[in-house]
Amino acid sequence: MQTVKSLHVLRTALAQLRVENATIALVPTMGALHEGHLTLVRRAKEAADHVVASIFVNPRQFGPNEDLDAYPRQLAADAAMLEAEGVALLWAPDAAAMYPPGFATNVSVAGVSDGLCGAARPGHFDGVATVVLKLFNQVAPDMAFFGEKDFQQLAVIRTMARDCDLIAPHADAIIGVPTVREADGLAMSSRNRYLSPGQRAAAAALPQAMQAAVAAIEGGAAAATALAALEAALIAAGFASVDYAALADAASLAPLEALGPAPARLLVAARIGTTRLIDNLPVGA
Repeated sequence: MQTVKSLHVLRTALAQLRVENATIALVPTMGALHEGHLTLVRRAKEAADHVVASIFVNPRQFGPNEDLDAYPRQLAADAAMLEAEGVALLWAPDAAAMYPPGFATNVSVAGVSDGLCGAARPGHFDGVATVVLKLFNQVAPDMAFFGEKDFQQLAVIRTMARDCDLIAPHADAIIGVPTVREADGLAMSSRNRYLSPGQRAAAAALPQAMQAAVAAIEGGAAAATALAALEAALIAAGFASVDYAALADAASLAPLEALGPAPARLLVAARIGTTRLIDNLPVGA
């Protein structure tokens, strides 16, 4: 596996991969890799001739009181894991390479980014859309793979690709991969390592409460009733607060008061200690 940190070298390396019309899949990450990321790589390997992974801790998607400085960085260990999975190329720019002096562009995706994490973390999805558009333009992949754990992020990226008429990748080639979970159901996340042993044990209440809410809504309960029970269960389990618990249309993320004929999604963000966990589940799919 080749690791590159400059755009000039990246373009040369990509040209070498593209001989004989070989296809390229991109797996963008912020590092601190776990089994969820490696699942994306494996799915990408099944679909394309070559996999390119990126590692970049994007400062533009962190708020002023968020964990940018504390976010785990382990490039050597991450690179070893990617190489073991057969990744052909690792793109690992620093902030100066991604945002050179004078950088003045911001990508904002209205609507789908407005509520949920967009409301709780102002500017977050502008940072996501901006860096992902840059990654798409830098790598020009035939397809890209993202985890469904960040379901709103996936919707923002697909909308951005559609609205900007992207071809490499086309919006339809931005592929969501189901959330990979620990044995107790907690969604795998780089932020899980921030949890103390007691918090980690209590965090299992999140998927359990979500599954109960899904069952209630699919069984005909009013969304408000099921969501209130979900929030109460999390607080009782030791969560400090619930940023949101929402039933939303799976495509537009518009809030729903009840389950209808279209696929829906239950989305939750909650804090345990100082750690903010997010998760989502399909409803009525």
